[in-house]
Amino acid sequence: MSGVQTIRITGDEGDQRLDRWLKKRFPQLTQGAVEKMCRTGQLRVDGGRVKANARIEAGQEVRVPPLPETSGEERPATRTRSSKVKQSDVEMIQQAVIWRDEHIIALNKPPGLPSQGGSGQGDRHVDGLTEALMFGYKDRPKLVHRLDKDTSGVLLLARTDRVARALSEGFRHRNTRKIYWAAVAGVPHPRMGSIKYGLVKAPGRGRMGEGEKMICIHPSEVAETEGAKRAHSDYAVLEALGTRVSWVALVPVTGRTHQLRAHIAETGHPIIGDGKYGGSGQENLGDGWGAQLGGEISRKLHLHARSISFEHPITKKMVTVTAPLPEHMQRTWQTLGWNENDVPADPFEEI
Repeated sequence: MSGVQTIRITGDEGDQRLDRWLKKRFPQLTQGAVEKMCRTGQLRVDGGRVKANARIEAGQEVRVPPLPETSGEERPATRTRSSKVKQSDVEMIQQAVIWRDEHIIALNKPPGLPSQGGSGQGDRHVDGLTEALMFGYKDRPKLVHRLDKDTSGVLLLARTDRVARALSEGFRHRNTRKIYWAAVAGVPHPRMGSIKYGLVKAPGRGRMGEGEKMICIHPSEVAETEGAKRAHSDYAVLEALGTRVSWVALVPVTGRTHQLRAHIAETGHPIIGDGKYGGSGQENLGDGWGAQLGGEISRKLHLHARSISFEHPITKKMVTVTAPLPEHMQRTWQTLGWNENDVPADPFEEI
């Protein structure tokens, strides 16, 4: 059993029912237990008796009586609602959480796991695993944006519709900053710049998902090309191994499908492991083309959403979340002698 606790309601916890606030704080509590504590006077707000449905305000102090201990910080995911999620997937997606508070969850999405279901994506995807990310809250968290199936890195989910809308607005108005890391064939020149080709979907669909491939359109031809949209990406070379391969930071100023992959490939420097935009050839002698390096280097896509910075919709403070490299990229970095601590977090800061 825990001891008596006195908890002050913070600014972002106010204006909600006492029972709901308490069950978020202590997921092991049932509604009946909360009502009993109120009925017997064990649970008090600012020293006075309250009902379970009383509304609490910022600055109030809640006296919480001794509570039964649990085996973990939150209610075990395996006990949520007649779950259909496999225990191995529960553990995998919970281990992917790299930051969270009462409003937002940030994942380091593993490569190979789709963000959502869709054509050819099957039933196993982040959106389908959100039951394991409830952590005692009533509702499943909601995806705010997406990453390609084979792209790893920071992915945000919101606990409420209100927070989801606010974060989505941040993306729409470009108030949210995302930095990606990639290993690319060859070395882009100049070593820092912008790519502003428009993008349009390739015709047809095909067995390999060719219909999802994007074609780059010269900026002067975007207006007259049906379906084309303007797109803008910034890039900076962080390290290079001769002329054969380089470590590049990428920022999607706009947010089009496959934007970074198509843009950097159009410069002649496709992302390592990107068969869709760089071909599957192993030959890459330094001229850029050929998305495979061979040898010990993994054939998986080397594109990672390294960090995201956004204004918190509730606290209004700036939050930056950084995701460690996935295992296959860690091995590549080690093979090439690159260290993630040797480069600036934001190489575009002083531009």
